Amino acid sequence: MRVGIIGASGYTGSELLRILDGHPQVEVVFVTAHTYAGQHVDKLYPHLHRYAGLNFSEFTAGEALAEAEFHFTALPHGKSMEVVPALLEGGAKVVDLSADYRLSSPEVYQRWYKVEHTSSHLMEEAVYGLPEIYGDAIARARLVAVPGCYPTAAILALAPLAGKGYMGMGGTIVDAKSGLSGAGRSLSLATHFTQADESVKPYNVGGHRHTPEMEEVLSSLAGGKTRVTFTPHLVPMSRGILATCYVRVGPGVLAEEIDKLYEDFYEGSPFMVLKGGGCFPETKAVSGSNYCQVGWLLDSEEGILTVVSAIDNLVKGASGQAVQCMNIMQGWSEDTGLTALGIFP
Repeated sequence: MRVGIIGASGYTGSELLRILDGHPQVEVVFVTAHTYAGQHVDKLYPHLHRYAGLNFSEFTAGEALAEAEFHFTALPHGKSMEVVPALLEGGAKVVDLSADYRLSSPEVYQRWYKVEHTSSHLMEEAVYGLPEIYGDAIARARLVAVPGCYPTAAILALAPLAGKGYMGMGGTIVDAKSGLSGAGRSLSLATHFTQADESVKPYNVGGHRHTPEMEEVLSSLAGGKTRVTFTPHLVPMSRGILATCYVRVGPGVLAEEIDKLYEDFYEGSPFMVLKGGGCFPETKAVSGSNYCQVGWLLDSEEGILTVVSAIDNLVKGASGQAVQCMNIMQGWSEDTGLTALGIFP
């Protein structure tokens, strides 16, 4: 299948190129990047030397549709909505990695992203691209919205609990740490080496844009409003997210019940690695891979469950999950081209 990547010069775009190079069903034939139009892909990213014959182009819908039948849009929020409608109207399928179609309400989107949505009619159609939960809907979709990296880690940690009503005892706390690549390729003071090295800092406390995404999905699974207190942190590493979640499940819950709950919920999910009760994941174990590792521990006396998940923010948190969604949309095995293990050390 001929594939295009719209906005291929960022970290998620380059990761898509890396992953799709090993995909047996796909050929990347069209890549766009306004700033680097006309330049060879391997000049910007030397590790992608097998794309030496591919140049970045300016985006036009006509050329994109003529070149490829399936497109990944890896643009900043507010920009994907400008190109996705034309691609869909031209008959292409689209997996969008921005935030533009993740939320169901244009009002909520505008409140958190400070941009008016110009193709809000597609928000209801778009399927949330978390295959472990919405795989059947993804298989029927022509537009899939890949979750944010933090919501991927948090929702996968908490979804089994929400689906069985264990999150009804009060608010849920998500304390998460991310590598610097989560901030994107653009330069900023916060991700400058001398600012970030040997330091850990919280940011956007009480107001991170991924909060409504978590709450919307978890509330849908729980069948009622679920509140999340989310605090993200930057840590001085390139990749990875570790999300530590605290849930008051109440008295009388047994550890064996929690173990079975997770095992049943994720049965048949090829990228979920369940560490089990009392065994916790680390980011290094999933670096470069599309796997999510989850561990948990129940304090039965206090009725508090601690759940920890680890993902690579650029793979399971973005580009790998996008490819997983593409596989499902095309009727291929969802792990096609994605079975590589984590890189260690």
